[in-house]
Amino acid sequence: MALWRGSAYAGFLALAVGCVFLLEPELPGSALRSLWSSLCLGPAPAPPGPVSPEGRLAAAWDALIVRPVRRWRRVAVGVNACVDVVLSGVKLLQALGLSPGNGKDHSVLHSRNDLEEAFIHFMGKGAAAERFFSDKETFHDIAQVASEFPGAQHYVGGNAALIGQKFAANSDLKIRISGWARWLMPVIAALWKAKMGRSLEVRSSRPAWHGQVFSPNMVLLCGPVGPKLHELLDDNVFVPPESLQEVDEFHLILEYQAGEEWGQLKAPHANRFIFSHDLSNGAMNMLEVFVSSLEEFQPDLVVLSGLHMMEGQSKELQRKRLLEVVTSISDIPTGIPVHLELASMTNRELMSSIVHQVFPAVTSLGLNEQELLFLTQSASGPHSSLSSWNGVPDVGMVSDILFWILKEHGRSKSRASDLTRIHFHTLVYHILATVDGHWANQLAAVAAGARVAGTQACATETIDTSRVSLRAPQEFMTSHSEAGSRIVLNPNKPVVEWHREGISFHFTPVLVCKDPIRTVGLGDAISAEGLFYSEVHPHY
Repeated sequence: MALWRGSAYAGFLALAVGCVFLLEPELPGSALRSLWSSLCLGPAPAPPGPVSPEGRLAAAWDALIVRPVRRWRRVAVGVNACVDVVLSGVKLLQALGLSPGNGKDHSVLHSRNDLEEAFIHFMGKGAAAERFFSDKETFHDIAQVASEFPGAQHYVGGNAALIGQKFAANSDLKIRISGWARWLMPVIAALWKAKMGRSLEVRSSRPAWHGQVFSPNMVLLCGPVGPKLHELLDDNVFVPPESLQEVDEFHLILEYQAGEEWGQLKAPHANRFIFSHDLSNGAMNMLEVFVSSLEEFQPDLVVLSGLHMMEGQSKELQRKRLLEVVTSISDIPTGIPVHLELASMTNRELMSSIVHQVFPAVTSLGLNEQELLFLTQSASGPHSSLSSWNGVPDVGMVSDILFWILKEHGRSKSRASDLTRIHFHTLVYHILATVDGHWANQLAAVAAGARVAGTQACATETIDTSRVSLRAPQEFMTSHSEAGSRIVLNPNKPVVEWHREGISFHFTPVLVCKDPIRTVGLGDAISAEGLFYSEVHPHY
């Protein structure tokens, strides 16, 4: 009888999905595959195996990436949000009448000349950076030129908003149905509940004639949300009324491509330079709204970001806000993981304070190679004498720093800290480091994070092996502080695992997009995807 019921569920759900697919030819294939795989009937027949290293690696990822048993149902994200204006950095600076000169880093931008020097400095390194522009009037003049520049695009911006957008818009969790195909929704919802053991949440998408959206995921976003940003947000992102404001915060994203030239300058990698005069996010004005909204929303995952925006504030305000952040996190009920997403910073004192005060209060971290190096320099960690990475960050050095963070500031029997997970991402590889016994499905999580880096950069639904390249080191040492192991990369087994004193490391290469469409938000997409596939143990 049980076998007959299982077959009936499968048959009815397949029929329902088939009808929707025929009626809605624009239905994403990923949604159909998700529903089919939920029946546990096995994968669809695969074409003959790929032969290129990129193809073999992508195929291996697909086999490794499996959903966690316990999924996040309600995700609360805060507190930075804005509208990103994305355009060519070289073309904007040319339009502003600036000429390429000598590069020089500036912790705070005070003029157009500072902007030109800082952009050249980071473009020459192919590195990402974010800076505060102190002069309000000059910034607004530049922002107006940028916003009206031919080809400039407006996107959801801010780490919190981007991570929330990624969770809400995950195509494997959402199907849009319009027309009279909506009548099939009760059938699909009933079959989903019978098979998956939980209800499928259904809600309308703005005007009823635009169709309906159903999703098992809900996202709460607390941040300064103006009219343009609200318009850009996914339907499944809920914004409390207290977070709405009359004017948007704009961030200017100056992109450059690998090999792009300006005068004598040539960019070694595609990347972006971000700057803003953002006071709402800088003062973390929505922190109180965020905390007060958690009790009613009852999330099972909290994502916090925006601490880097405080660099433009006074030391007194920074100290006050950090104390409020730690107090607020401590009020979140035990058992709800808190992920902290870092971003580019230049203030070593502020970073050191975050390391010592905030790290022990959060469960998980997300950061890139620039943030990791600045972190160890600010807190006198391993390899802190290194002024900058020489090309691709050395895997052994990165591993040493991640190990030090978790050993010195993570959870242990003798330390009252919640930190048990770090997701590190750089252009050509990712590493997930976790304290043993707290997280599951991390092999799938690191692979999913790397996969989304390739698909989002190339703006494709799946990895297009003709548009990506494998640039990760073919062999590397897992440590330089102790006798590490030598690893030789195998595209057929792309996730490498090693262990060190109760901490597990999962490494995977990235298939780098040869001609990226958009680099902004990649780190946030990577962190969100890694979290999406991660599972925290119930006893946490």
